[in-house]
Amino acid sequence: MTESTSGRPTATWLPAEWQHPRRVELGTGHHLRPIQPTDVDLDMVAVMGSRERLWTIYGAAWGWPPALMTHEQDRDDLARHAAETEAHESFNYALFDADESVLLGCVYVDPPEKEGADAEISWWVVDDAVGTAVERALDELVPRWIADEWPLERPRYVGRDLTWAEWMALPERS
Repeated sequence: MTESTSGRPTATWLPAEWQHPRRVELGTGHHLRPIQPTDVDLDMVAVMGSRERLWTIYGAAWGWPPALMTHEQDRDDLARHAAETEAHESFNYALFDADESVLLGCVYVDPPEKEGADAEISWWVVDDAVGTAVERALDELVPRWIADEWPLERPRYVGRDLTWAEWMALPERS
Protein backbone atom coordinates (compact mmCIF):
# COMPACT_ATOMS: atom_id res chain seq x y z
CA MET A 1 0.00 0.00 0.00
CA THR A 2 1.27 3.48 -0.81
CA GLU A 3 0.60 6.73 0.97
CA SER A 4 -0.43 10.03 -0.53
CA THR A 5 1.23 13.33 0.22
CA SER A 6 -1.39 13.74 2.93
CA GLY A 7 -0.42 10.40 4.50
CA ARG A 8 -3.66 8.64 3.48
CA PRO A 9 -3.44 5.10 2.09
CA THR A 10 -4.21 5.11 -1.63
CA ALA A 11 -3.32 1.73 -3.16
CA THR A 12 -6.87 0.37 -3.38
CA TRP A 13 -8.94 3.53 -3.55
CA LEU A 14 -9.55 3.82 -7.32
CA PRO A 15 -8.88 1.42 -10.21
CA ALA A 16 -5.48 2.04 -11.80
CA GLU A 17 -6.93 2.34 -15.32
CA TRP A 18 -9.64 4.86 -14.40
CA GLN A 19 -9.15 8.44 -15.60
CA HIS A 20 -10.59 11.37 -13.69
CA PRO A 21 -12.86 13.82 -15.51
CA ARG A 22 -10.98 16.86 -16.82
CA ARG A 23 -14.01 19.14 -17.18
CA VAL A 24 -17.63 18.95 -16.07
CA GLU A 25 -20.28 21.33 -17.39
CA LEU A 26 -23.08 22.75 -15.26
CA GLY A 27 -26.29 23.74 -17.01
CA THR A 28 -25.67 27.35 -15.95
CA GLY A 29 -22.70 27.95 -18.25
CA HIS A 30 -20.26 27.27 -15.40
CA HIS A 31 -17.88 24.33 -15.22
CA LEU A 32 -15.67 22.31 -12.92
CA ARG A 33 -12.07 21.42 -13.63
CA PRO A 34 -9.16 20.29 -11.45
CA ILE A 35 -7.65 23.22 -9.60
CA GLN A 36 -4.13 24.33 -10.48
CA PRO A 37 -1.54 26.51 -8.69
CA THR A 38 -2.06 29.13 -11.42
CA ASP A 39 -5.61 29.60 -10.07
CA VAL A 40 -4.23 31.13 -6.87
CA ASP A 41 -5.34 34.72 -7.55
CA LEU A 42 -8.94 33.65 -8.15
CA ASP A 43 -8.86 31.12 -5.30
CA MET A 44 -7.59 33.69 -2.79
CA VAL A 45 -10.50 36.00 -3.59
CA ALA A 46 -13.03 33.16 -3.35
CA VAL A 47 -11.70 31.60 -0.16
CA MET A 48 -10.83 34.71 1.79
CA GLY A 49 -13.98 36.51 0.65
CA SER A 50 -16.05 33.66 2.11
CA ARG A 51 -13.63 32.66 4.86
CA GLU A 52 -15.91 33.13 7.87
CA ARG A 53 -18.66 30.91 6.41
CA LEU A 54 -16.14 28.36 5.09
CA TRP A 55 -14.58 28.14 8.57
CA THR A 56 -18.02 27.23 10.00
CA ILE A 57 -18.11 24.34 7.50
CA TYR A 58 -14.52 23.07 7.38
CA GLY A 59 -12.78 24.67 10.34
CA ALA A 60 -13.32 22.03 13.02
CA ALA A 61 -12.59 19.12 10.66
CA TRP A 62 -9.80 20.51 8.49
CA GLY A 63 -8.60 23.67 10.22
CA TRP A 64 -9.31 25.49 6.96
CA PRO A 65 -9.27 28.18 5.78
CA PRO A 66 -6.76 29.81 8.10
CA ALA A 67 -7.50 33.38 9.13
CA LEU A 68 -4.27 34.76 7.69
CA MET A 69 -3.59 32.61 4.63
CA THR A 70 -0.89 34.12 2.43
CA HIS A 71 -0.75 34.04 -1.35
CA GLU A 72 2.25 31.69 -1.14
CA GLN A 73 0.47 29.33 1.29
CA ASP A 74 -2.54 29.17 -0.99
CA ARG A 75 -0.39 28.55 -4.08
CA ASP A 76 1.45 25.75 -2.22
CA ASP A 77 -1.89 24.24 -1.17
CA LEU A 78 -3.18 24.37 -4.75
CA ALA A 79 0.04 22.76 -6.02
CA ARG A 80 -0.44 19.93 -3.50
CA HIS A 81 -4.06 19.50 -4.64
CA ALA A 82 -2.98 19.41 -8.30
CA ALA A 83 -0.29 16.79 -7.59
CA GLU A 84 -2.76 14.67 -5.62
CA THR A 85 -5.25 14.86 -8.49
CA GLU A 86 -2.71 13.74 -11.06
CA ALA A 87 -1.65 10.87 -8.76
CA HIS A 88 -5.33 9.96 -8.16
CA GLU A 89 -4.87 10.38 -4.41
CA SER A 90 -7.63 12.96 -3.93
CA PHE A 91 -9.37 15.51 -6.11
CA ASN A 92 -10.14 19.22 -5.85
CA TYR A 93 -12.29 20.63 -8.64
CA ALA A 94 -12.79 24.37 -8.88
CA LEU A 95 -16.07 25.87 -10.05
CA PHE A 96 -15.53 28.58 -12.68
CA ASP A 97 -17.59 30.90 -14.83
CA ALA A 98 -17.41 30.34 -18.59
CA ASP A 99 -14.20 32.30 -19.21
CA GLU A 100 -12.55 31.33 -15.90
CA SER A 101 -12.40 34.90 -14.68
CA VAL A 102 -14.13 34.01 -11.38
CA LEU A 103 -13.74 31.00 -9.10
CA LEU A 104 -17.08 30.35 -7.41
CA GLY A 105 -16.35 27.32 -5.23
CA CYS A 106 -14.79 23.87 -5.03
CA VAL A 107 -15.71 20.20 -4.95
CA TYR A 108 -13.53 17.75 -3.01
CA VAL A 109 -13.50 14.02 -3.73
CA ASP A 110 -11.30 12.31 -1.18
CA PRO A 111 -10.47 8.78 -0.08
CA PRO A 112 -12.32 7.95 3.13
CA GLU A 113 -10.79 8.85 6.46
CA LYS A 114 -13.73 7.32 8.33
CA GLU A 115 -15.36 3.87 8.26
CA GLY A 116 -18.42 3.15 6.12
CA ALA A 117 -17.72 4.79 2.75
CA ASP A 118 -15.40 4.47 -0.22
CA ALA A 119 -15.09 8.25 -0.74
CA GLU A 120 -15.85 11.45 1.13
CA ILE A 121 -17.22 14.28 -0.94
CA SER A 122 -17.98 17.87 -0.04
CA TRP A 123 -18.39 21.17 -1.84
CA TRP A 124 -18.93 24.85 -1.31
CA VAL A 125 -19.71 28.04 -3.16
CA VAL A 126 -18.66 31.60 -2.43
CA ASP A 127 -20.93 33.72 -0.26
CA ASP A 128 -22.31 35.60 -3.29
CA ALA A 129 -23.44 32.31 -4.89
CA VAL A 130 -25.29 30.93 -1.84
CA GLY A 131 -28.96 30.43 -2.70
CA THR A 132 -28.45 31.07 -6.42
CA ALA A 133 -29.09 28.96 -9.49
CA VAL A 134 -25.36 28.18 -9.59
CA GLU A 135 -25.44 26.66 -6.10
CA ARG A 136 -28.61 24.70 -6.91
CA ALA A 137 -27.05 23.40 -10.14
CA LEU A 138 -23.91 22.30 -8.27
CA ASP A 139 -26.00 20.64 -5.54
CA GLU A 140 -27.89 18.69 -8.22
CA LEU A 141 -24.82 17.90 -10.31
CA VAL A 142 -22.37 16.52 -7.77
CA PRO A 143 -24.22 13.36 -6.63
CA ARG A 144 -25.29 12.56 -10.22
CA TRP A 145 -21.74 13.16 -11.53
CA ILE A 146 -20.23 10.95 -8.84
CA ALA A 147 -22.77 8.18 -9.54
CA ASP A 148 -22.30 8.37 -13.33
CA GLU A 149 -18.57 8.97 -13.76
CA TRP A 150 -16.71 7.79 -10.66
CA PRO A 151 -15.92 4.16 -9.76
CA LEU A 152 -17.44 4.45 -6.30
CA GLU A 153 -20.02 2.28 -4.57
CA ARG A 154 -20.55 4.03 -1.21
CA PRO A 155 -19.71 7.73 -1.49
CA ARG A 156 -20.42 9.80 1.59
CA TYR A 157 -21.52 13.41 1.10
CA VAL A 158 -20.14 15.11 4.19
CA GLY A 159 -22.20 18.10 5.21
CA ARG A 160 -25.10 16.68 3.17
CA ASP A 161 -25.78 13.04 4.20
CA LEU A 162 -24.46 13.77 7.68
CA THR A 163 -23.16 16.81 9.49
CA TRP A 164 -19.47 17.53 9.87
CA ALA A 165 -19.84 16.87 13.62
CA GLU A 166 -21.38 13.46 12.88
CA TRP A 167 -18.56 12.74 10.42
CA MET A 168 -15.90 13.67 12.97
CA ALA A 169 -17.50 11.27 15.49
CA LEU A 170 -17.25 8.29 13.12
CA PRO A 171 -14.48 5.74 13.72
CA GLU A 172 -11.27 6.27 11.78
CA ARG A 173 -10.72 3.93 8.87
CA SER A 174 -8.26 1.21 9.76
